[in-house]
Parts: sequence; C-alpha cells; structure tokens
Amino acid sequence: MSARPIEIATGAVRPFYDSCLVVIPAANKEKTIFHVVSELRDRGFKYIRVIDTGSVDSTALRARAAGAEVAREQPCGFGRSCPRGLDEIPQGIAWILFCNGDGTDDPSNLEALLAETEDADLIIGNGTARDGARLDVQRFGNWILTKLVQRGWGVRFAAFGTLRLVRREALDAIRMRHHGSGWNVVMQIRAIEARLKIREVPVRPRTRESRRSTLGRAIADAASAAGAILQAVARLYFGGNRTTAIGAR
Repeated sequence: MSARPIEIATGAVRPFYDSCLVVIPAANKEKTIFHVVSELRDRGFKYIRVIDTGSVDSTALRARAAGAEVAREQPCGFGRSCPRGLDEIPQGIAWILFCNGDGTDDPSNLEALLAETEDADLIIGNGTARDGARLDVQRFGNWILTKLVQRGWGVRFAAFGTLRLVRREALDAIRMRHHGSGWNVVMQIRAIEARLKIREVPVRPRTRESRRSTLGRAIADAASAAGAILQAVARLYFGGNRTTAIGAR
C-alpha cells in the first residue's frame, strides 16, 4: 500500500492532528485520564475517544472534563474496547492512534511515530528495552510471543504494546474484530498477512504513577492475558494465510 498525503474533500493537505482519531481504552483510570487527554489536546489532537471498560470510579467524568468523547463498553475487555472506539469514525480521519489511559505513553514519543507515516501503514511504539517497570513474567510473555510470531509468520517483532498508529485504509483491510487481550498481537499478524508496511519505533515509556495492584494480582492478570493471547495466535496460525510482510522492520 503506497503512502500519500492526507487530504480532505477540497483536495487541500489536512494537518495530521486534525485527521487522526485517538482511541484510549480505560478502566478505573480517574487519577491519570484527565492528564492523558489534556496532553493530547495540547498537542493538537481534535478527535479523542476514551472507551470506559467498566470503571467504578470517575474515569468517564474526568475524561469528558478534559475534552474527550466517552463511550462505555460492556462486557468489559481491552479487545472489545478497541473496536468500540472505531464505531462511526468521523469523516476525513486518515490515521488511528491507540494509546493507554494510565499515563505510561509519553506524548513526546509521538514525533518518532509521526516521522514514519510517509512510508508505513502500521507504526508500533517499542518501549520494551526501556521499560524497567515490567515484571519478569511480562518480559517472558513478550519473548514467547516474539518467537511464536517469528516462527509462524517470518517477522520478528520486539513489542506488542498499545501505543501504535495505523492508517485507516490499512485498518479497513485487516478487518479487526473482537479479539480479547490478543487485539494488539492479532493486528500485527493480520498486518503481516495483508502485506502492509510495518515499522517499530523505539519509545521511552513513563513509569506508572500508581500501582494499586499487588504483585500476586499483577502476575495473575498477566497470566490470564497470556492465555487469551496464545489462543488468538493459535487460531490465526492454524487458520490463517502465513505470509511475510513488505518493509517490516
């Protein structure tokens, strides 16, 4: 898929921030979501959607107060909140930015992602090398996924995190649906199969401001997510078209 300038109906080149929809899945992020949305608006993003996945705090109120559009998704789950954020995309949107609502995605990293938009369809923020807050079980899970995808599809990814930019036409081509915790991984595999141009860009994540979960809870959550992700990868491996990507790096 060839890259081209973002245009509106009149044919004039449209500023990137006016033609990008930001989708932020969030659950119980009242302490961080206002700051996350405010930073994005300060950078010029006009369309920001926060998908509230079953929060029991004031996440939705804080997001609206910062200027975001808020939708609630039931049943809860990351893989359901992302497609919910893609409902009724405004006219003229050419790119979708996915990011976290916990403040770990530093907006200053976006410049590195934007630099790749001329010649890429999917741009993934790779913060694994610089994320000292990750648990060992999370690092191991990422390593397993890297090996599985490389063996099955011939492409070695370093990261499968939320921060990513995807061209709207590319997103339409890979036809993402509900994939639970495996949403990010499935998107990258589908992008390989669709022969999209994929880039990984080094980014520096922030440390979470608050870690309310216990270590045991964090490990349990990571293990649960890993099981769902592996199931999603297995379904694609045994039923997909395992081709290699063009321009993946």
